[in-house]
Amino acid sequence: TWSAARGVSRVSTVCGQSSQRKAKLDENSAFLQFNWKADVVESWIGEKENSLKTDDYGRDLSSVQTLLTKQETFDAGLHAFAQEGIANITALKDQLLAAKHIQSKAIEARHASLMKRWNQLLANSATRKKKLLEAQEHFRKVEDLFLTFAKKASAFNSWFENAEEDLTDPVRCNSLEEIKALREAHDAFRSSLSSAQADFNQLAELDRQIKSFRVASNPYTWFTMEALEETWRNLQKIIKERELELQKEQRRQEENDKLRQEFAQHANAFHQWIQETRTYLLDGSCMVEESGTLESQLEATKRKHQEIREIRAMRSQLKKIEDLGAAMEEALILDNKYTEHSTVGLAQQWDQLDQLGMRMQHNLEQQIQARNTTGVTEEALKEFSMMFKHFDKDKSGRLNHQEFKSCLRSLGYDLPMVEEGEPDPEFEAILDTVDPNRDGHVSLQEYMAFMISRETENVKSSEEIESAFRALSSEGKPYVTKEELYQNLSREQADYCISHMKPYMDSKGRELPSAYDYVEFTRSLFVN
Repeated sequence: TWSAARGVSRVSTVCGQSSQRKAKLDENSAFLQFNWKADVVESWIGEKENSLKTDDYGRDLSSVQTLLTKQETFDAGLHAFAQEGIANITALKDQLLAAKHIQSKAIEARHASLMKRWNQLLANSATRKKKLLEAQEHFRKVEDLFLTFAKKASAFNSWFENAEEDLTDPVRCNSLEEIKALREAHDAFRSSLSSAQADFNQLAELDRQIKSFRVASNPYTWFTMEALEETWRNLQKIIKERELELQKEQRRQEENDKLRQEFAQHANAFHQWIQETRTYLLDGSCMVEESGTLESQLEATKRKHQEIREIRAMRSQLKKIEDLGAAMEEALILDNKYTEHSTVGLAQQWDQLDQLGMRMQHNLEQQIQARNTTGVTEEALKEFSMMFKHFDKDKSGRLNHQEFKSCLRSLGYDLPMVEEGEPDPEFEAILDTVDPNRDGHVSLQEYMAFMISRETENVKSSEEIESAFRALSSEGKPYVTKEELYQNLSREQADYCISHMKPYMDSKGRELPSAYDYVEFTRSLFVN
């Protein structure tokens, strides 16, 4: 019994010892597990600490933003680890301490060490993020400065290129008004330089701010402040050169204007003299409608031509005008607002005036000869001359083709009406006589020769017809009777004559019955 009791006691002792051993083993296992987890946490923290050991905060806005993205990922990892790793090790620590683990002091010390490193890791991460945000703000300012500088530099350079093009455009004017406009435009440009100067100063300030950040070159423009400063200096040089060119052109135009006025003064006076002299020559001497016979007019024309020998003497004045005109051409003067006359025009008018007297004399001699030899009446010559004078509006002594055609129609020529550009064979045939070389004009001499020639043909033809009618009339009377017409002509011819002949009137103005005036009828047939 005692032995049994003793055995039970020993079993109980062994069980107690076994329980104690198991408890110690459990405590030791929990401690080892805590240390293992602490080692894992410590290793993770150490790895993250190494990640933060860098001085790379980016070299520009883009790289900083990339680092910030990585930092946000890093912080997210810290947050996740705080929910898992840190929370688990802390819970295990609290559990062991609550169980009054034999290694409580060691556990608490190890946990405190871990938390110190953890909190330091959080602080270091926050510090890095702060620095990255500061770097981002820094590079954003630089970026804004870069963009602003690039935009303003481009605008400034465009303005300069336009200004340079205008300032280097050749200064070549044709009048004082043009050079005045150029100088006014230049003054307006000078006034606008204050705005350009302000833009330039802004660029200089932007460049100073950019350089204060000690960053690389501007990626948005190839313009540098040094290049823009050279551009500005070059602009000042171009402006001075432009002002000298404008002053030089101003002096040239003033000289040209004096030359214009001198030419105009001589040209206007010379033209007035030509007009007055032509009027003097034409006054009552070449047109038959004036009083006096052809002979008296011829004598007056000869006398006037002798009196105006100054026409030849005025050639020296024309030479002066020609010299001034040549000087204007050499100076490239293309217009003259002070006169409408040109050297060529005045020379032509002088030549015409020089020949006018001889043409007038020859024309009157031609008319006298025509009157004396061809039977053309002085009244007909008077009418021809009056018509020529009427259509010679500019008193040039010649008619253009259209004026000549109108003159012929006024004299009774039945010329057909044709559209412009259409052929006019009848009128062309007349021009073959009066203007065979087609110089575009018909002179008074050519006109009178043509009219006298036509009138001579009419006179001869009318005399022949008149003689024929006289033969029909008994005893050669100046009239023919109705019976005589029907006896000697066909019925159609007789009807035509009776319908177109006027009744014959005797010397007392009495109308003879059945008598017709063939003389007046014949002459009316040959007006043209």
